[in-house]
Amino acid sequence: MSRQHVVVVGAGLSGLAAALHVVGAGHQVTVLEREAVPGGRNGLLEQDGFRFDTGPVVFTMRRLLEEAFAAAGRSASDYVSLRLVDPAYHTFFADGSRLLVHHDRDAMRAEIARECSAKDAAAFDGFVAWLKALNDVEVPHFIDANFDTPLDLLRHPVAAAKLLALRGFGRLGPEVASWFDDERLHKVFSFQAMYAGLAPAQALALYAVITYMDSIEGVWFPEGGMHAVPRGMAAALVDAGAELRYGAEVSRVTRRADGAASGVELVGGEQLAADAVVVTADLPVAYERLLPGLRAPRVARRGSYSPSALVWHLGVRGDLPEGVGHHNIHFGAAWDEAFVDLLERGRPMADPSRFVAIPTLDVADAAPAGCHTLYVLEPVPNLAVGRIDWAAEAPVLRERMLAFLREFGYPTDIVTEALVTPEDWAAQGLAAGTPFALSHAFTQTGPFRPRNVDRRVPGLVFAGSGTTPGVGIPMVLVSGKLAAARVAEHLGGSR
Repeated sequence: MSRQHVVVVGAGLSGLAAALHVVGAGHQVTVLEREAVPGGRNGLLEQDGFRFDTGPVVFTMRRLLEEAFAAAGRSASDYVSLRLVDPAYHTFFADGSRLLVHHDRDAMRAEIARECSAKDAAAFDGFVAWLKALNDVEVPHFIDANFDTPLDLLRHPVAAAKLLALRGFGRLGPEVASWFDDERLHKVFSFQAMYAGLAPAQALALYAVITYMDSIEGVWFPEGGMHAVPRGMAAALVDAGAELRYGAEVSRVTRRADGAASGVELVGGEQLAADAVVVTADLPVAYERLLPGLRAPRVARRGSYSPSALVWHLGVRGDLPEGVGHHNIHFGAAWDEAFVDLLERGRPMADPSRFVAIPTLDVADAAPAGCHTLYVLEPVPNLAVGRIDWAAEAPVLRERMLAFLREFGYPTDIVTEALVTPEDWAAQGLAAGTPFALSHAFTQTGPFRPRNVDRRVPGLVFAGSGTTPGVGIPMVLVSGKLAAARVAEHLGGSR
């Protein structure tokens, strides 16, 4: 078949993954990115001698990254060096205790026996086997798969039956509690539901697959910081013959008289013709800004969105407290009540749980000598649920987070800082002011999530967390792969 031209709008992880798969199929690829660097939400902030990763700080399922590079005939290890972070997390509890979440199974079992009980330690291996069984059923049949209608669920009746037998349609919180007596383990092995925008008590147990990816398969960190991942993917694309244009903001997707995508128009008027277009903007925003006159799918317009996050990037001077690691989770005491605040009352958590990353433990040159970078995240309501005046509330919550850091002994001699609120996320083009997109309520998952194609616009394909399969680095890498498969369908197959 002839070599055809595909334009990818956005050089975030989903767009870069899609481009790697498409260029590997033998097509001409142009990636257009409005910023000066690749990464999208996986961005970079350089300020006052400090370097901050502005997006995700936890990397899991490196196999999916390797798969994207391999699609373009490249080796991931030539572009990105990943190191296992073990313990993956240092977790702290309101009673003053702590647990280390180890990647090594023997070490994790020993940690549970030492800090919890022999009974819980004995249950750990069975719990891991259950998580793996869920993963092995879900990933190939329900995550790494394009759906056209809900009836496509019937393509794999045996897998669906296995998922049912594994209690995947029960509730995550009670399921984890059925394995362990210690309530701290309930939190450690269910907090990942937050990535799906759900309270553990409400999330389906099938979302334990995120726990498997995170706590069992392992957490990794790229040499040089998280931004090394999109930089490496972009470099591999150029080596594979693709074109990347930075500072190129797309104003709309152009269409032929029959409605099919014909290319894109950039701010300034330049037009690029294309045989297919992949758009990675958050879905409601993509329709609003790039597809004028075309109504977004109902679930994108009226769906429920995940909680947002108040993220505080800090460049600080001073020493770290003992007992912290690269990834630290400080759990509040009022676990269930906190989710009511976030998801129903639409107000900041009265007793918040917080995540603190210390990237300089692994990237020393991200800060001047004697200094560290801190990434402090507190979940907050999104703009659709909350009615918060962020101009007034942000300084209040900043002071509350500062008091928390002091209490736990983190350095608070602030050299530089940047506080990101839901309104800032919205200004970046994220619907409802959340970086976590549509939640993964059952009616917004799998074939019920907005599809990555729109039959009204042949040749237009979507990728990213707002479409199939969902939120998180593993999911958006899969999203790029699935988008490339849609492109191949439209162009008549790969070469």
